[in-house]
Formats: sequence, structure tokens, C-alpha cells
Amino acid sequence: MDKKLRIVFMGTPEFAVPSLEILVKNGWNVVAVVTAPDRPQGRGQKLIPSPVKVAALGCNIPVLQPTNLKSENFIEELRNLKADLQIVVAFRMLPEVVWNMPPRGTFNLHASLLPNYRGAAPINWAIIKGEKETGLTTFFLKHEIDTGSIIFQEKEPINAEDNIGTLYERLMNKGAQLVLKTTEAIENNNVVTLPQNEALAIHHAPKIFKETCEIDWKKPVTDIHNLIRGLSPYPGAWTILDGKTCKIYKSEISDKNPEGLLPGEYRSDGKKELLFQTGNGTLKILELQMEGKKKLVIEEFLRGYKLL
Repeated sequence: MDKKLRIVFMGTPEFAVPSLEILVKNGWNVVAVVTAPDRPQGRGQKLIPSPVKVAALGCNIPVLQPTNLKSENFIEELRNLKADLQIVVAFRMLPEVVWNMPPRGTFNLHASLLPNYRGAAPINWAIIKGEKETGLTTFFLKHEIDTGSIIFQEKEPINAEDNIGTLYERLMNKGAQLVLKTTEAIENNNVVTLPQNEALAIHHAPKIFKETCEIDWKKPVTDIHNLIRGLSPYPGAWTILDGKTCKIYKSEISDKNPEGLLPGEYRSDGKKELLFQTGNGTLKILELQMEGKKKLVIEEFLRGYKLL
């Protein structure tokens, strides 16, 4: 079947790149990409394009970078593209005038099994909450965020050794396959949607802030271990160690139980072991980074750093 759909793709971070690239590779007519404006980064505050912009330019696709999604100029540009379908992967919340524009609708790829983990950081929160399974959902956009009718869902196990980096990578690539499958189904008029079951909306996935990442040592050891996994390698769970900010990237639950330690206090043999007391057990630190220093495995850290 000829792929006649005119598609506008909307996305910004690395997570969206494989979805854009798989559409182009499979011959879909992506007439434009909408992404965030270039952002100043680093000491020189040089303007850096989004990963999606870089990918789009590499595929010779026109790029729109509106600062205001409701601006008349942007709405006019979008209308002139005469898109049949819009595809959204990791982009901002769209106004109704945008998502309601194309005749075949606007669908979004979300990295959870909706309605659970609606919000900006579903992959992080699924690990932080200790889930054993998450997944991907494509759904048609409507007014309330992450609430539209479900097109397809695919489950993905969360392994005990997973962190945000490993799970993100798998969902990013499997998500691209689901975007392709969804686009093909829409082209072929082969879509049967399901409304979201609000009774299953148990957890939310709000944006991660610095205070979200601070370790509360009074919490159970499993919760702290999952927080570290869900924030590694970025942005990193942190605590104060010897008066300095210390990010912890890898840990394991220890069966040791040093006597006399309060939550947040630690014991080390000075060679290869650093144990922190939590609310109900002991956490062994395997990889960390002191403020202003590089990330180290615990043996390297203890060799070069004298704990107070």
C-alpha cells in the first residue's frame, strides 16, 4: 500500500530519535519535525540543538522550533503543512488547536502502561516504586494529559539489575517499533481503541527535581536502593557525606548489620566496603561521585579518599 499520510513528528530528546528514524527508514512521508528551541549549554552558553533536530536535519526534514505553541505564526505554519497525522514522542503538552488539527488525529508514545505512571518521568518512577514490569503505550491525545484512548500497549519486564539507563535504552528502541506499528495501523484504518481504565491509575510520574533525588536514610533499605536505581546514571540520587554532596549510582542490599548505627550513619573498612544504615537495614555502596570529583567504584574511592 502506498504510504500517502503526511506526518508531522514532534519530539525533543534522545528518546524520540529512534521513532523518527524508523519512520523515515520505512518510507513514511514525514513533512516536518517540531522540536524545542536550541538551548544554551556549557560555560560558553553555546546554543545546542535538540537530538531530534539533529536527526531531522540529517534526514533533510524541515524543522520548526516554536517558543509558543499557541502563537498564530506557528499555528499557521502547521496548518500549511496539511498533515494527516501528528506523532508525539517526548514533547511538551500540546494545546487543543494543535493536537486536534490533523484529520487522522495526533498520537503519543508514552513509556508506561497507561493509565499508570502518567506524567513526565514514567521510567524513573516505575523503578523508584519497585515495579517488576512497565511498558509502552500509544494513545490518541485529548485535553487532559496522558488520558486519551489507547491504541497499542506492550509490556516490558524490569530486571533487578536495571537502572534508568538500561531500561530507558530498551524502551526507547521498542517504542520506535510501536510507533511504526501504530502508524501502519492508522494508515490501514485498522485501529480499535480502548478507553483508559481510571481504576488502574495508581501511581503518577511527576517531573524529577533535585529534592526528589535526596536520599532519606530513615526510609526502608529497599526503597533507597530503588531510588538509586531509578536515578542512575542521571540525575543521580544524592546525600551529604563528610559535608559534601555525594551522588550514589550503584548499591546493593547488605546482609550485614553493623551495631550502633543510626539511619544515615555509615561504617567502612577503608578498603572495599562502605555501608550505610537505613530505616530497616544496611545498604552497601558500590559506585559514587563526590562533589567536584569523577565517578568511582567503591574500591577506587576508598583507596584515594579518607572518610572522616
